[in-house]
Formats: sequence, structure tokens, C-alpha cells
Amino acid sequence: MNADPAAYLPHRYPFLLLDRVVELEAGVRAVAQIAVTSGQGFSQVLLVECIAQLAGILTIQEEGEGGFLAAIDRAEFSEIPLPGDLLLVSVRVAKAFGRLFMVEGEVACAGRMLATARLTLGVGKL
Repeated sequence: MNADPAAYLPHRYPFLLLDRVVELEAGVRAVAQIAVTSGQGFSQVLLVECIAQLAGILTIQEEGEGGFLAAIDRAEFSEIPLPGDLLLVSVRVAKAFGRLFMVEGEVACAGRMLATARLTLGVGKL
């Protein structure tokens, strides 16, 4: 497993939001970390993007595949991340139908749940 999210995604600064992949069980579950900095301005919408980026890493099966966010089925928010927070993003595949994946994800900080979401991703050669 490569800890660098840039090894899996085409995103680069400032669009690559994940700092480090800490767990990856391909096609099953993944966990990543994000350190929120003072100049980052992290909105709740970006929490969904963090979940989507990690879900992309989780569901892409071959080098050169791409993906897209097909649907946000549900998203709930409770808090906004603050500078200095270390966020833990986790996702798991709930269902797979061919090249479509329904994933469930959450973003937590020090035991506090900041966001949960259910997303559908399309994955394959683009």
C-alpha cells in the first residue's frame, strides 16, 4: 500500500484533500488522515469531497482507471473542522453493481463525528 493519495488520484494541490492513506483493503474499506491547517478554510461540503476521494482510491481496481461521483445519496453534518484538527476519513463499499459502487463514509475528529455520507461512484476507463 502506498500512503500517498496522489499515487492513486489525478488530483493535485489544492484539489487533493487527503494527506495520507493509513489503511486500504482494496474493494472493502479504507482510512485516510487530513491535518487541517490555518489557511485551509475547510467547509462541510469539502468533507463530502474527502469521502469521495477516498472512495475513489478504494474502488479503482486497475492502474489508469478513472472515476466520477455519480450521486450523493445522503449527507449529514454536525461540526465544521477547525485549524489544528486531525481528521480521520473512513469509507467502505456497501454495494457494488458492475462498475458502480455505493460507498458509506464518515469524517471524525478526536471521537467527534463531523460528517457521514452515502455516495455512488462510477469507476472504469474514462
